[in-house]
Amino acid sequence: MNTTVTDRDPWTPRRLFGDLLVPRATTLALWAWVVFNLALVGWVGVQSLKESGEVWISPFGFPDSPRWSNYSTAWKAAGFSSAALNSTVLTLLGAFLIVALAAPAAYVLARSTRRVAGPLTGYFAMGMSIPLQTVVIPIVVIKLSVSSFMTDWVTGWWDNRITLLVFQVVLSLPFTVFVLTGYLRSLPSEIEEAAELDGAGPLRAFLQVVLPLAKPAMTTVLVLNVIGLWNETLLALLITPLPEERTLPAALLSLYGSMQYSSDWGALFAGITILVYPMIVLYLWLGRRIVEGMTAGIGK
Repeated sequence: MNTTVTDRDPWTPRRLFGDLLVPRATTLALWAWVVFNLALVGWVGVQSLKESGEVWISPFGFPDSPRWSNYSTAWKAAGFSSAALNSTVLTLLGAFLIVALAAPAAYVLARSTRRVAGPLTGYFAMGMSIPLQTVVIPIVVIKLSVSSFMTDWVTGWWDNRITLLVFQVVLSLPFTVFVLTGYLRSLPSEIEEAAELDGAGPLRAFLQVVLPLAKPAMTTVLVLNVIGLWNETLLALLITPLPEERTLPAALLSLYGSMQYSSDWGALFAGITILVYPMIVLYLWLGRRIVEGMTAGIGK
């Protein structure tokens, strides 16, 4: 029986580096990155409870007495009340519309036997590769045109937050359709055939059979879109310039502009905490479901 060099010597350089050192070094680097980010998040939370002098005198220490008033100062100074309402409404409504539009489209692409189904899925994947910065000018032109058209010819008024919602939904559809298409393709078509034998039409089979089975992927794209819409800054700055139309990221930038002159760094860190911590809590709560939804269709 012939034996290879690898069989005779298990500690060849290829096995030593490829099977031992590289995987362990990668794992160690990933854990170091996780610890760094968690420490950074905790550090921001600690800074939000300090006075401005303590932030500079003792940047890595704990506050002598927690200053919870920083949160009320930041909330009032940046107009976080209206900004939080805008962000909440736009995020929840946008995420719902994205999933509601993407799920039927992904189902058709996943089950279609036509030759155009494959290229269409590829076009959605290409949509994810277009940086938002490259379409800034068209976005501004469309925003101004829509606002003028609706104000002058249709309703007599227009709210830029509606334009922002439309752009958020449109720009988030490629990723959502692509992920859902891959997952729905992994589901066996026999489940729909069984539903048809029981008298269910295509729409009923989709709503009552396919969607419940696609719950892991639906949860994944819903949570990822919520996080993405909540943190969206560039679109909000381009489309909603008025103070009453701002979202939380835009309001935080306004807070930074004012706090850097008053040197109230504790309140600035409190504003960052208000923006960042809700999404961290959401991701920690549903993180396992997100990973399951992203990997459930692999290899099927």
